[in-house]
Amino acid sequence: MATVKQWLAAARWRTLPAAVVPVVVGVALAHAYASVHWLEAVLALMVSLLIQVGTNYANDFSDGIRGTDARRVGPTRLVAGGFASPRSVLAMALFAFFLAGVLGLVVAARTSWWILLVGAASIAAGWFYTGGKHPYGYAGYGELFVFVFFGMVSVVGSTYVSADSIPWISFLVAVPVGLLTVALLVINNLRDIPTDMQSSKRTLAVRIGDKNTRRLYLALIVVSFVLVIPIAVERPIALIAFVALAVARRPVRVVRAGAVGRDLIPALAATGALMMSFGLLLALGMAL
Repeated sequence: MATVKQWLAAARWRTLPAAVVPVVVGVALAHAYASVHWLEAVLALMVSLLIQVGTNYANDFSDGIRGTDARRVGPTRLVAGGFASPRSVLAMALFAFFLAGVLGLVVAARTSWWILLVGAASIAAGWFYTGGKHPYGYAGYGELFVFVFFGMVSVVGSTYVSADSIPWISFLVAVPVGLLTVALLVINNLRDIPTDMQSSKRTLAVRIGDKNTRRLYLALIVVSFVLVIPIAVERPIALIAFVALAVARRPVRVVRAGAVGRDLIPALAATGALMMSFGLLLALGMAL
C-alpha cells in the first residue's frame, strides 16, 4: 500500500511550476491592464493545479498498465513499482479532474460559459497525453500540446477570467511561458530516450535523437529570454526577467555537457526552478 509520501511524489511536484506560472503571469497581466477579480484568479490557479496533478496520476496509470515505466530511469511510479493498484491511481486521477471540473463550473458561472469548453479541452489533453488507444504523447506531439495548453491557453485564459478582458500583449507573453514549459518536458524526455525506445514510446526526443533534443532544449531557453525584449517595449520593467539567467546556467551546463540518465534529474529540477523564477519575475515586471 502506497504511503502518503509516495502519493505526493506521484503528483510530481517538480512539474507543478507548469501549472502555477501561467496563472500567475495571467493575473499579473490582469493587474496591469484592468482590475483583478481575485476569487476567479484563485479558482483558476486551483483548477490549473488540479488538472496538472490529475494528468500526472493519469500518466502514472496509463504508462503503468502499458508497461512503459517498467524500466524507468527517474523516480519509480506507483503502478509500475507495485506501490498502488492501477484502479486506485486511476481513481485519484479522475478525482482530481472532477474537482477541477467543479471549480471550473464556478469560474464559468462567474465569467463566461465558453470557459467550460476550454476546461474540458484541457482535461481531455491531460488524459490523452498517455491515455486512450492512441495517446499523442507516444506519437511525438506532447510538446505541441504542452505549448498550447500550458502556454497560450493558460496565460490568456487566466488573464480573461481575472479581468474580463484579453489585452493583446497576453498572447505575446504566453509564448515564452509556453516555451519554458515545453523545455521542462523536453529535458524529461531527453532523460528517458533509451527506455522510451525500448517500450516503443515515440516521443519527440526519440524521433529527433539525443543531439537534436539537446539543441531543442537550449533553443527553447534562449528564445524565451529573447522574447522578453519585445515584451519590454510595452512593459520595460519586464526586463527584470533576465535575472533568471543565473538560474538557467546550471541546467544548460548539464545538458551541454552531455549528461544522460539519472545525471539529468538535477537538471530537470533546475529547469522547474528556472521556469518558476522566470515566470515570477516576468509577472512582477508586467504588474509594476
